[in-house]
Amino acid sequence: MNVGYVHTFEVPEGNIDKGRLKVSVVNYENVPVKGAVVRISYTGNPDNEVGEITTDSDGIAMFNDLSAPPIEYSMEPGNRQPFSEYDIRVTAPGYCDVNVSGSDMFSGEISLQNIRMTSRENMENNVDDNIVIPVNTLYGDYPPKIDEAEIKPMGQSGEIVLDRVVVPEIIVVHDGPPMDSSADNYYVTYKDYIKNVASSEIYSTWSRQTIQANVLAIMSFTLNRVYTEWYRNKFYDFTITSSTAYDQKWVNGRNVFESISQVVDDIFDNYISRPNVKQPILTQYCDGKRVTCPNRLSQWGSKYLGDQNYSSIEILRYYYGQDVYINEAEQISGIPYSWPGMNLDIGSSGQKVRQLQEQLNLIGEYYKSIPVLSVDGIYGEQTAAAVKEFQRIFNLPQSGITDFPTWFTVSEKYVALAGLAEL
Repeated sequence: MNVGYVHTFEVPEGNIDKGRLKVSVVNYENVPVKGAVVRISYTGNPDNEVGEITTDSDGIAMFNDLSAPPIEYSMEPGNRQPFSEYDIRVTAPGYCDVNVSGSDMFSGEISLQNIRMTSRENMENNVDDNIVIPVNTLYGDYPPKIDEAEIKPMGQSGEIVLDRVVVPEIIVVHDGPPMDSSADNYYVTYKDYIKNVASSEIYSTWSRQTIQANVLAIMSFTLNRVYTEWYRNKFYDFTITSSTAYDQKWVNGRNVFESISQVVDDIFDNYISRPNVKQPILTQYCDGKRVTCPNRLSQWGSKYLGDQNYSSIEILRYYYGQDVYINEAEQISGIPYSWPGMNLDIGSSGQKVRQLQEQLNLIGEYYKSIPVLSVDGIYGEQTAAAVKEFQRIFNLPQSGITDFPTWFTVSEKYVALAGLAEL
């Protein structure tokens, strides 16, 4: 039996711990769906409903105190499943139903399940959307990575290479091995792709420094594929695949975890470099238990180093060598206004504050709990309150301060909704 794709789990054995599930429902125009009914049940027993909540004006339904196995199960490799699994069914008038099977839950964690609903009038056959989430690669049985050189040779005849390192707006994911022409291609925003892979390949209960080291490896691997145009140079029409034999595990429609999401938001423009090498290095890795990979990051090994208070760069240097360092991309695509270079807080003023207020007001036309602001370029209590509400909705620390991750998340949501406002 391939446990990577079979779900038989129902109620965690010896269950004593709890997790939380935040379901965010939007339509295909990224507008929140108010009044959608969200029902959850244990995977393997869909008729045994655990809870039912109707989404609020921001399209959010929050489930607290959901059963999960003891946190210790995710701290060591073994046969005991460290996560519980839930089925989620979302219904709303005028929309096709969405069914998610296998949304995983860890003890003490907040699971974030984004749901996108299709209008029935836009679907010829009114087909419901069914998503099946396979188990985490640390627990399931997946093909090991085929070894490659970490630095790709430049200047080969016919090779296409970008002239600088750019964080792309979109990653085109081929959902299968490269040669499988029947597999679908999915267009995914860069940050969402990284959050998805990290949530598929490591455990969200691990230390922040371990999560950060693994996220940096995932981002550097991805940006190497982007920078070298690896698959397009081979005449494929995608950026990367979802096959663990060739790339990294990505799952269409899966949930992600708040602890992982916030790390990605903090450092999404970073990657790993070596001296005198322009391209991000292809940071290959393995679990370090079922599969070993000398001179590559061990996921379980990185967990143990994090437990010993190694920093993320110390973890990376332990595996990839002392000469690696963290670099920043030269450009972030799809963002209309550049980061001001410092946090915006009460007392800040100027054009950047005005831009922030304008963007929050447009976003607030769709997310009604964000208060309307006077666009005066002054960061007062009202602006801080609007920022704090935005942070709550979009899973950022609720400080009321516009820091680096908040600025770029506001910009992303503004871009996603600005086209609608012009219609």
